Amino acid sequence: MGRGQVSLVLLDTHAWIWLMNGSDRLGPKARKAIERSISNDAVLVSAISPWEVAMLVSKGRLVLDRDVGEWVQAALSQAGIRLETLSPEVAVASTRLPGNLHGDPADRIIAATVRHSGAILLTDDQLLLDYGKAGHLKTVKAGQ
Repeated sequence: MGRGQVSLVLLDTHAWIWLMNGSDRLGPKARKAIERSISNDAVLVSAISPWEVAMLVSKGRLVLDRDVGEWVQAALSQAGIRLETLSPEVAVASTRLPGNLHGDPADRIIAATVRHSGAILLTDDQLLLDYGKAGHLKTVKAGQ
C-alpha cells in the first residue's frame, strides 16, 4: 500500500481477534493498514471467521470476555469493519485456487475471499504468507 492510499484489508481470523482484544501481537505496520482503511469501511472479516472463533472457543483454545455469540456481534458492529459474505463465486473459487495451498477449508475460503475482493490479507499464518509470496495473494504480516 502506498502512502495515504486506502485499500480493502481483510483480517485473518486471528488478526481480527487480536484487533478486537487489543492484543500487542498486532504489529504497527498492520495497525497502520487497518487505521487507513477503517475510516472508509474498508476492513473486512470473512464470513468463515465467526465460525472459526466459535470453534476455537468450543475447543477451549480461545477464552473470550463474554459469550462467543455476543463477542461476534460486538466485533462485527465496530465502525469500519464489515462482514464479507460467502458468495457462491467465492465458495467455488475456494476449490480452484491456483498453486499450492493446503486443504483447510477456512483458509481456502479466506484466500478466495481476498482474491475475489482484491483486498490485502493481514495474517500471521505462514502458509498464507507463503501463498502470497508465490504471487497468489496480497498479504501483510499481522505481527509487523
